This record gives sequence, structure tokens and C-alpha cells, in this order.
Amino acid sequence: MSVERLSALREHARVTPQERFAYNLRRRRVAVGISQEELGERTELHRTEISLLERAGREPRFATMLKLCGALSTTPDALCEGTAWDHKARRFTAEEPKGD
Repeated sequence: MSVERLSALREHARVTPQERFAYNLRRRRVAVGISQEELGERTELHRTEISLLERAGREPRFATMLKLCGALSTTPDALCEGTAWDHKARRFTAEEPKGD
């Protein structure tokens, strides 16, 4: 896919599913009142991995998702809030986060 095509697609998508997940993860971690380092210790992940997840630099594996949910006392549904798969359009969708 060309750079121009990717740029055009990005303009239509206000936020990506990865960015929405990252927003949800950071918001929950801050609400629990722990640092990235503490979350890393609770999940046996390095702090830089937590940082990548919170910046949408990486998508979590299933096991990582479960670790994050356990450490933050939440559910995968809560961390994935605002994201979906549109099977008719055959694409992921993501909603802009509502104001804090």
C-alpha cells in the first residue's frame, strides 16, 4: 500500500483501535494510581513494554491482555471499550474517547 493511500486512510480514521486501547489502558492505570513500573512488576512485563502499549506502539497478546486486566482489576471488555470489528465493512473501528 502506498504512503499516499495510508495517509488518506489515516485521515478518515480519527483514532485507531490501537490508540483507543492505549488510551483505555493508561486511563485505567492512572485511576488505579500506579506507575508504569508498578504495572510492569504486577504483570511480569518490562516498563518499556507498558510504555509501548500505552503509546499504541504495540498490540497486546492475549496473555498480556489477561495480565493487564488482572493487575488493574478490570476486564478485556473495559480495556477494549470503543473498539470493534465491522464484519460487513471488513475493518476495525474505533471511537474517539469521551472527555475525562
